[in-house]
Amino acid sequence: MFQNEPFQGDKKVGLSLLGKWEKKIVEKYTPKIPRCIETYHLTLTTLLWCAIIIVCGYLAQYNFHWLWGTSVAIALQYSTDLFDGAVGRYRDTGLIRWGYYMDHFLDYIFLCSILIGYSFTLQDRFNTLFFTLAIFGAYMVNSYLAFAATNRFKIAFFKIGPTEMRLAFIITNTLLIIFQKTYLAWTLPAIFWLSLIGLAVVVYSTQKQIWAIDMAEKKAKQKTTA
Repeated sequence: MFQNEPFQGDKKVGLSLLGKWEKKIVEKYTPKIPRCIETYHLTLTTLLWCAIIIVCGYLAQYNFHWLWGTSVAIALQYSTDLFDGAVGRYRDTGLIRWGYYMDHFLDYIFLCSILIGYSFTLQDRFNTLFFTLAIFGAYMVNSYLAFAATNRFKIAFFKIGPTEMRLAFIITNTLLIIFQKTYLAWTLPAIFWLSLIGLAVVVYSTQKQIWAIDMAEKKAKQKTTA
């Protein structure tokens, strides 16, 4: 059913809560990005934002106001990530598979850097951040495996995608600065369990969809050989 389709890794299916507005922003501002800034420049800047996040997270254990730097880096990573693929498509750069690989590998590194930064400041007696990283990583693995099986790339679940998660991190940083870590320590287990339940629902739904595809292809083969 999907074997003869072209590579679809640069085309995401399903919109998040803010997806409609993001599309409008991309369409309006992509042509205005300077020619000297290439798609791969935007993709690789994630490494810089990750370094800033880790440094600010480390310094935040001495002064929580360093988390403003973390939030700025998250916002900058959002802007470069939003436009890197769009710039490549607009200019027909041709780096479709490279962009898919590097962009999403660096997304994982970006997630790791945020949780590493939090590890310096949050009281995490039960290593909840480590388990949360495992759960968030499982969402990514699910997306990539499902893409390999269906040639449909989906990264938003329950209308929540990377943009909404970045916004959640920025809100978390703001709350940490205002209320300090004591008031938010209880939220870590809650985030973990909610993420785990959501992952179970996503995996069940995904495997059900792939099962249906297999059965449809089986019936199609039986008809052709009958």
